[in-house]
Amino acid sequence: MIKELENRPEAGCLGTLSTSRLLIQYWRSFEHLEAWSRDANQSHWPAWTAFNQRMAKSRGDVGIWHETYKVRAGEYECAYSGMPPFGLAKASA
Repeated sequence: MIKELENRPEAGCLGTLSTSRLLIQYWRSFEHLEAWSRDANQSHWPAWTAFNQRMAKSRGDVGIWHETYKVRAGEYECAYSGMPPFGLAKASA
């Protein structure tokens, strides 16, 4: 899905940061995020519905942590010292 987003800048994903257990994404707007995540012609929605079907009878074996924050333009701060652009600073460059 990340490669799909990298190949579709018009989708509105500004950048991502991922580790083996964490994925952070920065989006141009909540509307861009919602449009992409619910588009049945993109990879996320079919994968999300298939996952939910497989996990329907799960007993809490897998958890999902998902948070979305809306931040108005110009109303955020990034402070870094001794490192290249990272996270929000890299996505908003």
